[in-house]
Amino acid sequence: MLCSGEELGINDDYYDGAEEYGLLMLADDVPVGEDIKKVVGLDDYIFDISITANRPDCQSVLGIAREVAAVLKKPLKMPATDSIQKTTSAEPITVEVQAQDLCPRYMGHFVQNVKAVKTPDWMRRRLAVCGIRSISPIVDITNFVLLEIGQPMHAFDADKLAGRKIVVRRATEGEKITTLDEKEFTLSSDNLVICDAEKPVALAGVMGGADSGISDTTKNVYFESAKFARDSVRKTSRALGQISDSSLRFEKGVDAYSNSLGLARALHLIDELGCGEVTCVSADECAISLENRVMTVSVEKINALLGIKVPDEVIVDVLDRLCFKPVLEGDNLTVEVPAYRDDIDGYPDIAEEVIRMYGYDNLVPTFLEKASVTGGGLDEMQKKEMHVKTRLATQGYLEAYNYSFYSPKDFDLMKLPEDAQERNAVRILNPISEELSVMRTFLSPSMLANAVRNIRRGNDEGREFEVANVYIPQGDDQPLEKKRLALGVWGAKCDFFDMKGAVETLADTFHLTFSYERADKPFLHPGVSANVMMGKQVVGYFGELDPAIAGGLGLDKKVYLGELDLEILLQKGDDVIAYTNLPKFADMQRDLALLVDEKYTCAEVEEVLNHSCKYVTKVKMFDLYRGKNLPEGKKSMAFTLTFSVPNTAGKGFSAEDLDGFVKKILNNLKFKLGVELR
Repeated sequence: MLCSGEELGINDDYYDGAEEYGLLMLADDVPVGEDIKKVVGLDDYIFDISITANRPDCQSVLGIAREVAAVLKKPLKMPATDSIQKTTSAEPITVEVQAQDLCPRYMGHFVQNVKAVKTPDWMRRRLAVCGIRSISPIVDITNFVLLEIGQPMHAFDADKLAGRKIVVRRATEGEKITTLDEKEFTLSSDNLVICDAEKPVALAGVMGGADSGISDTTKNVYFESAKFARDSVRKTSRALGQISDSSLRFEKGVDAYSNSLGLARALHLIDELGCGEVTCVSADECAISLENRVMTVSVEKINALLGIKVPDEVIVDVLDRLCFKPVLEGDNLTVEVPAYRDDIDGYPDIAEEVIRMYGYDNLVPTFLEKASVTGGGLDEMQKKEMHVKTRLATQGYLEAYNYSFYSPKDFDLMKLPEDAQERNAVRILNPISEELSVMRTFLSPSMLANAVRNIRRGNDEGREFEVANVYIPQGDDQPLEKKRLALGVWGAKCDFFDMKGAVETLADTFHLTFSYERADKPFLHPGVSANVMMGKQVVGYFGELDPAIAGGLGLDKKVYLGELDLEILLQKGDDVIAYTNLPKFADMQRDLALLVDEKYTCAEVEEVLNHSCKYVTKVKMFDLYRGKNLPEGKKSMAFTLTFSVPNTAGKGFSAEDLDGFVKKILNNLKFKLGVELR
């Protein structure tokens, strides 16, 4: 089989010539019949490991190697960090840290006579399998150290640093910087910047500046290895919308131990690759202690927390493998916390280290000392909520779970006016992103997003519901939480009455009576939407998505949205099933064709029909006519009325009885709505 590099999914970092147009030409010494994966370097094993935020020390190959060595009880092989440092006549580069609270340690080292050599194949390939393209030896080394040691580094073109000076400070209001990706940002005092004697040259912990970046003409380099406050990097990254591999690591935490190890490793690689000369010009501005913390904890407390007794020798062995240098004297366990373990802060953390190595399967479930067994179960409101979900599931709806927040742009998408009540939302102080920065005041935007996402991915038909809280601001107090039910239906075959059927199902389930009136929601079709009423109270709405919004989203399927105040439904509804005896007498029916003014809705006519005679148990419209032979402004509506005889009655209804009932009903229709028999 003949393939190009593109067809194999490789580039020049895997195999030279892979990016050339046409077939991939293999070297002459490649044996015929050799597995192509071995030839081009695709036979490697890639471990994709999820690291929790509390273990920043594991965000590197070395960090994972430490854990593996402890588990397998094998010695850890540290990467080489030695380098030959030469004297230089170059003027020193001075470092001044003005914001030590945001940058407790800043290290730098000067490398001269940088050479434009080719990055070796082994490094290019290792970067490639981690999704990083080779750029130049200096940049490749910083990326390699980031992955191997977990220390984000930056390399400045030393000849571009004005005044041969590095200043770490807060930005001034309105100060500007252009980053390596050629984006310009206006800064504030919340942003930490790295400056030369004149201007900012990097966003601390996020990205370097374009003015001091490495280029093909770079001859001298100044390596930066620092520790930045995680909240400072996170706020800058989120505020400016700049997220990088470095910022992601600094946000979780980079320890001071990695600063010196990472810099030493980078200098060693400079020597190994022969791409420059390591000088003795360096700086280390440190405002924190570099001594390992010593901690004494109680073995009894560790065992009490775990609920089991872990043998003393096991505790010592585990902590020794994790490089804690434990010393046990009676009940007192003294440990030296490794410099890279900033997450260790007391005996509960030590207990966690012990049990994760000893094995969680050794834990034995036990009651707390004063625990007692309770009946448990769901309360009445929770049972009703489950009943709602079950009934909707039988209607073909799938339950959705969405975030409790969305973007302020969703208010504009839903065409809400500026004074709309829904816009009064709780703002998140530290949002994940601007797209998730306000608490939900209504659920329809989330349901619309679900429908759009499904349609764009080829799920052309669907029904979903969501039971969730909305959050209504109350000044300085905690927001008011109210439970809502959202409905979403989309597809070529669905219509308004599909959603109305679901609403009616809930009404029947909880023995409620709903009526409907035209809705005026700006995000719903003005002629295909309705408010759900309980008496005079609006308890929800549903209808078709406004065609203008649908067109703006590029939807070619109709979408219907609905939302109900679930708390009101559950409080006023009763889902208890009541049984009655079968009727002694058969129900009787009469059909009425009525001449009705156009201004009256079906719900208004049905309300009069239902309340004009106590024996009417069911009203159903079966025909609606507009057209010839009708007075102007009139329509014909035909209903079937079902009359039920009470079980207490001694006999059934006669024809005369029904005539009397119908006469009374017609009189009420004439008096209240001006409706006449057609």
